[in-house]
Amino acid sequence: MTRSTQALAYVRPSALESSVDGGLLGLETSGGLTPVGAQPHPSFFAGFLTSPQTAARGLLAVADVAAARYVDPTPRPLLDPVVTGNGDRLRFESFSGCCGVYARLDVLREGLDGQETGRGTTNVDVNNPLRQALSRLTGDSPLHLRVGPGELAVTTLDGSVVEKKVPLPDRWLRGFAEAQVATAGFDLRAELSAVEAVRFLRSLPKSTGRASWGTRWVVPSGRTLRPTTRPVAGAISLPGPERLTTLQRVLRHATALRVYGPATPGALPGGSAGATSTAWEVVLPGMRLTLTLSPETRRGFSGEGGVLEALATEEAAQDAELISVLLAWEPVIDPADLAAQSGLTVARVRAALVRLGTAGRVGYDVADAAYFHRELPYDADRAERHNPRLVAARGLVSAGAVALDGRVASVTSGARVYQVRDVDGKLRCTCVWWTDHLGGRGPCKHALAVRMVRRGATVGTSTDTLDAPAVAAGEGR
Repeated sequence: MTRSTQALAYVRPSALESSVDGGLLGLETSGGLTPVGAQPHPSFFAGFLTSPQTAARGLLAVADVAAARYVDPTPRPLLDPVVTGNGDRLRFESFSGCCGVYARLDVLREGLDGQETGRGTTNVDVNNPLRQALSRLTGDSPLHLRVGPGELAVTTLDGSVVEKKVPLPDRWLRGFAEAQVATAGFDLRAELSAVEAVRFLRSLPKSTGRASWGTRWVVPSGRTLRPTTRPVAGAISLPGPERLTTLQRVLRHATALRVYGPATPGALPGGSAGATSTAWEVVLPGMRLTLTLSPETRRGFSGEGGVLEALATEEAAQDAELISVLLAWEPVIDPADLAAQSGLTVARVRAALVRLGTAGRVGYDVADAAYFHRELPYDADRAERHNPRLVAARGLVSAGAVALDGRVASVTSGARVYQVRDVDGKLRCTCVWWTDHLGGRGPCKHALAVRMVRRGATVGTSTDTLDAPAVAAGEGR
């Protein structure tokens, strides 16, 4: 697994301080992007939380996911969550180390005592002493939240800083992009009341240290969700139910549980239904906590391949460059408004947003059924440059390995020649990857190379510095 190291510099560690008037939760920020450019320690909010204990437990849940590996309980360095200020809300995001769970806490306007938030994205320090302090927080005494350095720290930013150096797996970076692509196709599948939500979530199996529960299915039944042994009509995929244990932190504050997923289940060989990704949103006073699960516990978002078509489209790349300058950290992105500003069609704007999502520059909120703007505080484009299938496909194009013949193409890869056919607008390949996944995890490198050539990629000219090991990897990667 390719890793990069990210150095996070904080003015001081985040801390929860008590006082006679309540408490102060100071969350320290690292370098990030704002409307005025890069800032070493941006400030996004200073005001009171309307539900302090709920916010504390929600933040702990996001930190729990950042510290978790659901397929391997081996201890690992804590990865600090990402925080985005969108003007009317704060979004705290994290990914599990195994890349199979995406967590987001949205603290909405009504959860921030009416205060406006700044705009931008950065990392926020969530250290072990802070986690312990947050877990001990009880009652609803006034709690002042500060995201960014306080006035005293602002005057001494040239002094010493607290620095963390954390490894960032490239697959973790790609996970943000893949989760956005997956959730953009979700619909609301079920909604439970607070009582039923507590009953259902507490009935799920608990983690045993290593993932062992596989995929389960549930079906809406009256006011609750009923387990079923197979994916019957209307069933909702619940892959790795023990991964929802994190939601237990906020159950006592829940007002509802909403479940989102694709309208139709995934197809497996023989016409049976396969596991799919789903999103589980706990509605809280003034905020929402959402966990999005990958289709299988041992299958992280980073390998899904849903972003590859967008990465291979030159038109979308050019459109994305135009759309990116029109974004302003909006909490809800309106494609029609962007179309009017850019002169593009709504369809091209949506394609550009998918492209921007592959670099982590937009996310998708299933509750709003809309994209939102953020700028990840690391080299998100690295995920594109080092995506194994994308790099391999560009290598095939550069080597002139693609031969077109109407709706059929031949791709020479190593000592073998693969046939790629266009069937109703979808490319099918004779390689093992296609046979195993039937397109359920994005195109194989051969189909991707064919798509590039048909869209005008120059054969025999390399557009990227190729990663030789990635190009030589297995035929489906």
